[in-house]
Amino acid sequence: MDVQLAVVCLLTFSINLIGALAYAARIAGVRTRRIAMSFALFNVLVLLSRLSNSFLGPFLAKRIENALHEGSGSELLGDFRLILASATAATIVGTLLIPTVQRWFCSAIDQFQQHRSIMKLLMHALAKGGLSYLRRTSTPPRLVHIADVRKPRGVGMKVILLNVLAQALLTVGVVASLYAGYLYPDYRVTASQLSAVVNGFATILLFVLIDPQLSVMTDDVVAGAIDEPVFRRTIVLLSMSRIAGTVLAQLLFLPAAWLVMLTAKIV
Repeated sequence: MDVQLAVVCLLTFSINLIGALAYAARIAGVRTRRIAMSFALFNVLVLLSRLSNSFLGPFLAKRIENALHEGSGSELLGDFRLILASATAATIVGTLLIPTVQRWFCSAIDQFQQHRSIMKLLMHALAKGGLSYLRRTSTPPRLVHIADVRKPRGVGMKVILLNVLAQALLTVGVVASLYAGYLYPDYRVTASQLSAVVNGFATILLFVLIDPQLSVMTDDVVAGAIDEPVFRRTIVLLSMSRIAGTVLAQLLFLPAAWLVMLTAKIV
């Protein structure tokens, strides 16, 4: 693995890790009953994810350009598979860290409510007492939570399946479009721009069909209409569906690349 590929895999890992940890902010909001503040933390995570994602495209595009210039793109397919695998690994790690990170978020919400300053919050986290708290509150996920997913949950299976599809499209959108540009270099700029269409469709699924369901459920928990265990089971199931989406992205990669390539010819 060369340095450029390592950087791309690291960026992909960080993007998907942040996305997986976003669920921890929702749990923290339910436990602290400070929904608005938890959404602010959620937006910070999204901002960091988007910032990392903005660097990912140019690195991948440069790799495609080098392969076309040198006429040696036989390893590209394996490289892109490795990038997708790093997304799956990050999602698994993020899911395992949710029990720990949600405790950190609960503490961060309380500290920010007290000091009303991001800088003071960061200084507190980096202080000796803050680091000691981070170590003390670290906890592995409980297997009983995975076994409990068969019990009643707050969203229907249709929402879970839509989340799998949306996460798969978000994971594969950029890499498939860029690989399509390698397969059909005459229209590689057009192919790369089509990633916005794929990601846009996935974003619509997330923010129109999936996220409102979870938001309503969050309000129901705060109002006492739904128990917290049901909410936690839903988060576990959504996290598992996120992992399944990154695995599905491996299967969709080549078909999606060919579809983008055909679309680039027609547009």
